[in-house]
Amino acid sequence: MSTFADLIASDIRLVMLRCLNEDSGYALNESMLQSMLEALGHNVSRDKVRTELAWLAEQGLITVATVVSIQVATLTMRGADVAVGRATVPGVKRPRPGA
Repeated sequence: MSTFADLIASDIRLVMLRCLNEDSGYALNESMLQSMLEALGHNVSRDKVRTELAWLAEQGLITVATVVSIQVATLTMRGADVAVGRATVPGVKRPRPGA
């Protein structure tokens, strides 16, 4: 059974992927992701954003580049599939149909 923390983390990861998928360049910096998470109900620290970026990169769902000490995440094809529910990855919440 998943813990509350696991459920929150899986939703944060999905939100991050969906935000990247909605950007025209499929890339956002950590500051924008933190702001988007807050707007969507997740008040998280910059450290938490970076931790989740590292996790998503380990799964091959994004790539991360550091530009002048700011991390920039770019969605991969696999990440785009997960963002819209065409693929699933344990640890990332699956989007609901029509969402």
